[in-house]
Amino acid sequence: MSSNSGAPAIWLITDNKPGHQNQLRGLGNRLRVLAGAELHWIAAADYPVPTWRALLGIAPATGPALPPPALIVAAGTGTHRLLLALRRQRKARTLVLMKPGFPIRWIDGAIIPAHDGLRPARNILQTEGVINAVTPLAALTSKHEALVLVGGPSRHVEWHDDGVLAQISDLIARYPQWRWTISNSRRTPEALSERLQELQGPKISVVRHDQTHQGWLNHQLAASRAVWVTPDSLSMVCEAVTSGVPTGLLDLPLRPGSRVAAGINQFVRKGLSAQWVNHPSVMAEHLERHKRLWEADRAARWVIKHFLNVQKEKPQ
Repeated sequence: MSSNSGAPAIWLITDNKPGHQNQLRGLGNRLRVLAGAELHWIAAADYPVPTWRALLGIAPATGPALPPPALIVAAGTGTHRLLLALRRQRKARTLVLMKPGFPIRWIDGAIIPAHDGLRPARNILQTEGVINAVTPLAALTSKHEALVLVGGPSRHVEWHDDGVLAQISDLIARYPQWRWTISNSRRTPEALSERLQELQGPKISVVRHDQTHQGWLNHQLAASRAVWVTPDSLSMVCEAVTSGVPTGLLDLPLRPGSRVAAGINQFVRKGLSAQWVNHPSVMAEHLERHKRLWEADRAARWVIKHFLNVQKEKPQ
């Protein structure tokens, strides 16, 4: 089913968490480019659904402003009850991003990172890492510009403020000809954020996460020839790797058994990112580009093939 324009209408259900929004945006953007899809964002909090309605598939009233959907996509646990309540929408297909807390047979399909360990199936697409809204760069800048993305304490790593600061300072000292942009995140301890701020100088810019805008990371990656990321956030690592910019991981011990750690280690094994000890390879003058990783594009093509009645993909 589609909107009046003939383009497939896709409802994107969000819990408004930045990471989940980023996944929806990455998939939605590619569906818009490849299939001409019309994207309609729905905040799950605007449509509270009791458990019994979710189990029975009884949809809440959504109002006339939303066209009948061809596909409904949800990301985040907070969206699952609304997705299940909407699953009986006439001719609409339903899709969840990330491993859900309910049987996948209740909906039409799922896009799930391979490190989540779910068995492959016809209606499940396994991705390397998580989908994101970054577009791979056609070419790297020739300028000595480096980006550092700092996360924060996580159950997936043993976090050390002093270790993170020492490694960043070491990189700056080892490569004085480079210009550095350092950004924190919502999870960065305030004490570390303040210490990072003290690094500000003629060749060092420190940007707080609340000073950035939605397109800031894409713009900054496009201007960088190297990026360093703390490995507490698989999303940040996936964004850096997707850009095609040589990506290094600051050294923080990964907790054994962590699914995020498994995903990050997989990137290292495949040569998509480098560990701290291999920092010369990240900062090298002449670099061999790693294979392109664009999971949002691959996922969108899979969705078009299996869930959308689109005659022909549009050119990229």
